Amino acid sequence: MKALVYTGPENLDYCDVPDPVATGGEHVVRVALVGICGSDMHAYLGHDSRRPAPLILGHEAAGVIEGGPRDGQRVTINPLVSCGTCSACREGRDNLCPTRQIISMPPREGGFAEMVAMPESNLIAVPDDVALSKAALAEPIACGWHAVRLSLDALQGTRGKALVLGGGAIGLGAALSLKAQGVADVIIVEPNPTRRAHLIDHCGQNAVAEAPEGILFDLVIDGVGYATTRATASACARPGGVIGHIGLGEDTGGLDIRRMTLQEITFIGTYTYTAADFVQTTQAIYDGRLGPLDWPETRSLAEGAKAFSDIRSGAVAAPKILLRPETAPERS
Repeated sequence: MKALVYTGPENLDYCDVPDPVATGGEHVVRVALVGICGSDMHAYLGHDSRRPAPLILGHEAAGVIEGGPRDGQRVTINPLVSCGTCSACREGRDNLCPTRQIISMPPREGGFAEMVAMPESNLIAVPDDVALSKAALAEPIACGWHAVRLSLDALQGTRGKALVLGGGAIGLGAALSLKAQGVADVIIVEPNPTRRAHLIDHCGQNAVAEAPEGILFDLVIDGVGYATTRATASACARPGGVIGHIGLGEDTGGLDIRRMTLQEITFIGTYTYTAADFVQTTQAIYDGRLGPLDWPETRSLAEGAKAFSDIRSGAVAAPKILLRPETAPERS
């Protein structure tokens, strides 16, 4: 099969690789669409030691099962594989499983390929009336859904106003999840003017270049994770408010610990999603609570290297690029 293989910093090779083999309890999925994630960009730039070259990246995928009792079923893929037996898994916090694996990280190859093998429990059926282009957004949106759920659980008092830092797919997914979970007033901060215009004109979002002065928010979701965004988050959360932190931009810096302590601001680090979060996100996609989800840009998998380069240069307005293999199922 053809795949887009990461071979070293800022190098991707579209080439032939062996077909995946389904082992016990797994199915082979023919990929219809697969999204480029920020973590894929970190790997592409050589900034992620967890993803050494050569490796097939990509973990935001949907497609059609080939072979076995579920042959022909349209599915979206939960890429996070957990053991199911440890204390974290038993408590429903399978995203914290100490032996968790995710496709696009060894030993599991990713979804920038014509096919990928996944455990049956990680394949969520997609209704016939839902486009696979929408189903492929389940993974990035589930990250925001999880962060919003944990943040709302921790928040005491009013929950009517939220600030989201970053207008990529993670930030946009968080904004959509906030509204779906009952937060009415949501502002996205996106400094890139091209992307900000896209968020306003094509995604129906209230997007601004920088955080409004003099306004404090019940919730702040940091979908970027740099020192500067953490500084903004700790300045913009109201007393008793909550910061939900998703972004992995850089490791340290930014938080105003004194203010957070004196004002009892809760900081929650959030990683991916639980299996229950993923299912809740897919259901919200299927019933339309997350909107039309028509904002990604689609390109061919063969053009994947150019897509990464364009994202790197800041030339992409859309919050998400989906890559489509040449052998993708016709009905996507």
